[in-house]
Amino acid sequence: MTNNREQSLRCVVEKWLAFKSPGTAKVVAFGRTPARWGRYVCVETTHDTRSVTLFFFRHGDGCWRVFPPATTLPKMALERLAA
Repeated sequence: MTNNREQSLRCVVEKWLAFKSPGTAKVVAFGRTPARWGRYVCVETTHDTRSVTLFFFRHGDGCWRVFPPATTLPKMALERLAA
């Protein structure tokens, strides 16, 4: 199995949308998300006369996935105090 880090956006789109012929999908939107300025791409294709649209999100490790990256929440840590 191929490591996800080695897959391009094209490979991930082809996997999720299962193309019958190349070039049957089009990018309908792209940009950056407000949170952490992550990248996203919206891809659309037609399967059996119905339109299918998926959003792909770029994660910090360089992988493209269909779910957005988790937001980093503030954390508090208490240092052990020396007695």
